[in-house]
Amino acid sequence: MSGHVAVLGAGSWGTAFAKILADAGREVTIWARRRPVAETIRLHRHNPDYLPAVRLPDRVTATGEAAEAISGAELVVLAVPSQTLRGNLAEWSSHLHPDATLVSLMKGIELGTTKRMSEVIVETTGVLPHRVVVVSGPNVAPEIAAEQPAATVVAGTDSARAALVQSSIRTAYFRPYTNDDVIGCELGGAVKNVIALSYGIAVAMGFGDNTRAMLMTRGLAETARLGVALGADPITFAGLAGMGDLVASCSSPLARNRTFGEHLGRGATLEEARVATRQTAEGVKSALAVRDLARAHGVEMPITEQVERICHEGLDPRIAVKLLMSRTAKPESYE
Repeated sequence: MSGHVAVLGAGSWGTAFAKILADAGREVTIWARRRPVAETIRLHRHNPDYLPAVRLPDRVTATGEAAEAISGAELVVLAVPSQTLRGNLAEWSSHLHPDATLVSLMKGIELGTTKRMSEVIVETTGVLPHRVVVVSGPNVAPEIAAEQPAATVVAGTDSARAALVQSSIRTAYFRPYTNDDVIGCELGGAVKNVIALSYGIAVAMGFGDNTRAMLMTRGLAETARLGVALGADPITFAGLAGMGDLVASCSSPLARNRTFGEHLGRGATLEEARVATRQTAEGVKSALAVRDLARAHGVEMPITEQVERICHEGLDPRIAVKLLMSRTAKPESYE
């Protein structure tokens, strides 16, 4: 097995992560679904569709062949949309080195199965869970690609593999911390997308800081409730993969879920919002999966419920606000 790293997915975060790896001294091959993108990265050192102004280091190359990128890779970084992961892995798993570490950058819950991304990886590839490492936290790609100081969480049940990934992405501008709470880190990353949609909706409706603070704090509370029900450490949600990721995704105008939510808050349909943003935000699909996961475990997630209804049942955001505010009064409990 060689020491090179494969990054499967040439979106904004996959591209930024490849830059981080290269800046940390690793040789990186990006797989791009569209061959012209791979060719431009290889020949001109930038991604024409995502982060076009960022010059990629010479240690980064690209290919349109996933098998070529994966072959012999010590680390295989998965940076594709969460709902496409299972199908992609079905094609890729035969090319994995028997001891490769699989690194998940994805923040979502699979529709239909309500599985976390690490669970999908294990189920689809047949690898043991300790070979999967999750990277989560406030990961606004354009800022990190511009080398603004940032931190992240590297979560895995195998401390040696987590430490390997940590050392592979530590740079002067990017500080990774290790954690063994894979469940908590994955849920924090998935649910914050849904809460960020609600935040964007509130911004577009003209609500101020009190409303925005309420959505973030109560959104964090329902995320933690679900996490604890699934076996996560509640302290995780006070850290980078919980509060940190939520704050960044809600407050940053660069965050796609917040931006998508703003279109919904102005009265746009899902399709109109998708056309305006040129993509479907992860939180739109995750809202359904998170809601189903919460119901299966008897966990109340009122903000998630209303976001799901706005996105998939056509509920007017103004009515959703009234429904949230008219809920039965209760203690501020996190149990």
